[in-house]
Amino acid sequence: MQQEIIDIKRKALKINLNPKIYGTFAEIGAGQEVSRAFFNVGAASGTVAKTISAYDMTFSDEIYGAEESGRYVSQTRLLKMLDHEYTLLIERLKGEKHKDKTFFAFANTVTTLNYTRTNDPHGWVGLRFQSEPGGLPNEIYFHVRLLDTDVQMQQRVLGMIGVNLVYAAFYYSSDPRKMIESLVDNLNVGSVEIDLISVQGPAFKDVNNLLLNLYLIVKDFSTAAIFDSDSHPRQAKDLLYKKDVMILRTKYGQKSNPNFSLFNKAADQFKLVNKVEDNNLIVMIEVLITNVLTAAQETPDDIDLEVVAKRAEEMCKTGNFVIVSNFTRKNRLAKYLDRCRPKSVGMSTNINNLKFVFNSANFGENYTGHLLSYVNDMFSRNVRLFAYPFLDKKSNTVITTENMPVSPEAKPLFDFLIMNGYITDIKDYAEGEVKTV
Repeated sequence: MQQEIIDIKRKALKINLNPKIYGTFAEIGAGQEVSRAFFNVGAASGTVAKTISAYDMTFSDEIYGAEESGRYVSQTRLLKMLDHEYTLLIERLKGEKHKDKTFFAFANTVTTLNYTRTNDPHGWVGLRFQSEPGGLPNEIYFHVRLLDTDVQMQQRVLGMIGVNLVYAAFYYSSDPRKMIESLVDNLNVGSVEIDLISVQGPAFKDVNNLLLNLYLIVKDFSTAAIFDSDSHPRQAKDLLYKKDVMILRTKYGQKSNPNFSLFNKAADQFKLVNKVEDNNLIVMIEVLITNVLTAAQETPDDIDLEVVAKRAEEMCKTGNFVIVSNFTRKNRLAKYLDRCRPKSVGMSTNINNLKFVFNSANFGENYTGHLLSYVNDMFSRNVRLFAYPFLDKKSNTVITTENMPVSPEAKPLFDFLIMNGYITDIKDYAEGEVKTV
C-alpha cells in the first residue's frame, strides 16, 4: 500500500508541537529557508533554540574555522557546522528545564543558481540529533544537486528538503528506506538529485551506508554512487575534478574478479598516451547495477541490492575506488563523468561490447542517428576507449579492432575513431589473458 505523503506545513507544525524536539538551525548560502518553514507555521518557540546564517566568509571562518580548500559548499564545512552548533547547544542548554529534550543541530551550505547562470547549483545538508534525551548523537548528511532553473524555486526546494530531513530523523529513523524516500516528499520530479548520503550513530547501528547509496540509484534519486577502498561514499565532483580517470566496467553478477592483468595494461597505455602523472590518476571499477543491456536504460525492479552491495564491497577491497551505476551504455557514463570536469577519461571495454554498438541489426530504425548521438556523448570530451581482445570460440579467432565486424553504414565513423585514437586495442597481451576475458 502506498504510504501517505505528509504536507510540509503539517510536518513542520508536528515538529513544533512536539515538546521533546529542540535545536539549532545554521544555514549558509541560500537564505534561511528551513528555519523559515518552521517559523511560518507557528509555535516555532517550541522547536527553535537559535538560527544563524554566517554569509560573510570572515564571520563564517571565525565561527567554524577556515577551509583549506577555500570551498565553503563542501562536506568538511557542513561537518564543522554540525560539530560547532551541536556542541554549543549541549553546553548551553543543560539543567532541569531541558532534561526531557532530544536536541538537534541542523546545517546546510548551499550555492543556488548565480545571476549569469554559469554555476552548478548544489549543496550539503545535514542533521545531528538525539533519539532520546541525554543520548549519544546520530547523524545524517547528504549532497544535493538543485535542478530547477529558477533561484526562488531552488530556495523553496531547499526549505522543503530541510523540513523533510528533520521529520525523517525523528519519525522514520527506524526504517532507513522510508527515511530516504521521505526526503523528497512534496517535491516535483526532476527538481533535485541526491547523489550521496551517510548516516551514523546508535539509531543506525545496523545500517549499511553503501546499501543506502545504492537505494538512491534504485529510487532514481541519483544515477551513480562512488565509494573509496573502505566502502565509504564519496562525492563525485570532489573526487574527480581535474583528475585523470581510468575505469574498468563490470557487472554485479560476475562470479570472479575482473581481468586485472589486461586492465593494468590498459591503464599503462592510458597513462602513456595522455601523459598522466601517478598522483593525478584515479582508478575506478564500475559495478553495473544491471546484468543486461536494456534499450529503456532503466534499472530493473527485481535487483537484489544486497547482492550488488556485496559485489561492490568486494571490489572496494581490491584497493580501488568503485562506482556503482545504472549506465547500461558507456556514453551515459561519459556524460556523467563530464559533469565532474575530469582532465581526461579512459575506459576499458570488451571488443564484444563495441561489436554490439557498431552492428546496425541491434538497433532497428534510425541507427545512424542513434550512433551519432552515442559517439557525440561518448567522445565530445577527452575520453578514450581501450578495447580488450575477445576470443571467438566458434572460429577460435582473437577479435580486435582490426578484424571486428562493423556494419557498412558505421564503418567510416568507426575508422575515424580508430585513426584518431579515440578507440585503441590493448597491446602486449598474452594468449592466456585473452582466453580469460
